[in-house]
Amino acid sequence: MTTTAVRPDLLGSLLTRITGDRKHAPSAYSTLDVLWVLYDRILRVSPGTADEPDRDRFLLSKGHGPAAYYAVLAAKGFIPVEWLDDLAGSTSRLGHHPDRVLIPGVEIGTGSLGHGLGLAIGTALGLRAQGYAEAHTYVLLGDAELDEGSNHEAIAYAAAIGLPLTAIVIDNQSATHGWPGGIASRFIGWSCAIVDGRDHDALEAALRPAARHRPHVVIATVEPKGH
Repeated sequence: MTTTAVRPDLLGSLLTRITGDRKHAPSAYSTLDVLWVLYDRILRVSPGTADEPDRDRFLLSKGHGPAAYYAVLAAKGFIPVEWLDDLAGSTSRLGHHPDRVLIPGVEIGTGSLGHGLGLAIGTALGLRAQGYAEAHTYVLLGDAELDEGSNHEAIAYAAAIGLPLTAIVIDNQSATHGWPGGIASRFIGWSCAIVDGRDHDALEAALRPAARHRPHVVIATVEPKGH
């Protein structure tokens, strides 16, 4: 299978090729900039190195964000652009949630909220155990997803063992409950950066923490859901 990367200015047009309610447009557009910065400036992975054991890993935990993920994978040449024209069709590889068996570049199958951070911790632990010191794990979450109890356990465990892991939380104010002190106060023991989720340079700087001996969270603020 041969794919060709496209220019970054065409990224938005790739996303518009995905149609229908299943696209979850608000969530897709809220994650698009973060995903692009990750794949264009941060992650040490490409279509040619997608199976290398020392590559960086990216895990999508945000359940309604796959449309933007698929558009970025197409833009960077992991999958053919034509796949975007058939989301969740009977013969499509692009489902409502990413499937690592069917989609090149996808690391895990996701869907149920609250599991991505725990899976990222397991991934990072596995890389550490195998001696891949340069391989870094990134995981993208939504703010509402943090209300799942499994995330509290994952946050505490990652801090306790000083795991080299970066979580990115898209803050579009969709959480039902909120949290005293805001999202950052949930991540006790983590380094933290709060940035404009549309500012590519600020995102890049925040995603390159100097310390690798502790987990890091980037809170990317975007316009409230529905605005």
